[in-house]
Amino acid sequence: MGTKKNFILDTNVILHDYKCLDNFEENDIYIPFTVLEELDRFKKGNEQINFNAREFVRQLDDITDNGLFEDGAELGVGRGKLYIKNMPKYNKEIEESFPEQKPDNRILSVVLGVATENPDIKTILVTKDINLRMKARSLGLFVEDYITDKVVNIDVFSEKELVIEGVDAELIDKLYNTPEGIDIEEFNFDEHIDPNQCFVLKSHRNTILVRNNPFTLKIVKVDKKSNFGITPRNAEQSFAFEVLNDPDIKLVGITGKAGTGKTLLALASALSQHNIYNQILLARPIVSLSDKDLGFLPGDEKAKIGPYMQPLFDNLNVIKNQIGSSNDRATLEEMQKSGKLEIEALAYIRGRSLNKTYVIIDEAQNLTPHEVKTIITRAGEDTKMVFTGDIEQIDSPYLDAQSNGLSYMIDKMKGQKIFAHTNLVKGERSELSELASNLL
Repeated sequence: MGTKKNFILDTNVILHDYKCLDNFEENDIYIPFTVLEELDRFKKGNEQINFNAREFVRQLDDITDNGLFEDGAELGVGRGKLYIKNMPKYNKEIEESFPEQKPDNRILSVVLGVATENPDIKTILVTKDINLRMKARSLGLFVEDYITDKVVNIDVFSEKELVIEGVDAELIDKLYNTPEGIDIEEFNFDEHIDPNQCFVLKSHRNTILVRNNPFTLKIVKVDKKSNFGITPRNAEQSFAFEVLNDPDIKLVGITGKAGTGKTLLALASALSQHNIYNQILLARPIVSLSDKDLGFLPGDEKAKIGPYMQPLFDNLNVIKNQIGSSNDRATLEEMQKSGKLEIEALAYIRGRSLNKTYVIIDEAQNLTPHEVKTIITRAGEDTKMVFTGDIEQIDSPYLDAQSNGLSYMIDKMKGQKIFAHTNLVKGERSELSELASNLL
């Protein structure tokens, strides 16, 4: 076989990344007609997959010519051709193995047909559907996941905070007595320290929580501070507050399992800075309850999204219960009435320009890389964006720990001065919650 390949795309690849045609270099791309039919079903709606379906169809319309079905359409210099492939009937081998008349089986028929017509060229099905990949392999077909935006190393999402031992005790004493911090050159770290990375320094007699501040090029002490009635219960939560409370850090990723306090910490930090920002906006992607989509739920817009937003309201109620000051309680109620504190569905962010806003995106592991990019590009002047999520709790059937938008963002933004990531490991919701998280 030569170096040139034929790639057949499944519908889910296009819904994941409508610009996927740009990522196959000089190789030819085949779109089964079945895929076009499935895309047609997804064109209506306000979710990201609906947008992706519409945009891809528009791309097809731009490059369509009379040769698309026979000779292929040129995709540009240094790139291959695009074909729309329609098999008149099921391949006999497909019918014998998978007799059910399903779109997936029709796609397999196209893959087998293209492979048969081009015996000297490797033909590969690209799909994010694990079951379809298994079916393809059972027929001896080549198949791959769409890995263009996959993160290679996800170990960072299971690691505890970095602890550096054997530090000079006098240096730690100096840090305690120097609020502005100490030049990083005074420390001879063997480990690579990223900008805004928080970690623990230990000597034979003392310990301190610190952060690498890239704006001052100093190692600074991390204090255990309360925010709007919420006090950090461990070092990880102190680190989270440290980066959440710094307005110079414009983008923050907070990851961790259920019960570690991701959303609660982000919300408490936002409320403590309500005088800095014009608005606090909390949003999360809508994951349908059973077969009930928004259009089938009763009531107006707020009533429809209520069940989906309830976890955010729950965190807000926790803060209300922790507030000791009547002034703080009154401030919180006034923010809700005036619209300075808004909780809404993520779909409504599209097209907006968010200036001087503290934005919290909850359950970000259910977003695609493109969706995360779309959200971040909404940020205007003096806006801070916080993405929280657990990569072990992904609800989308076509995303995993390596391909979701949260992992992608953290991987790509690592090392930037205005970005910080904190991973929470220890659960603090309750003894029962922690036990269930670890054992079940």
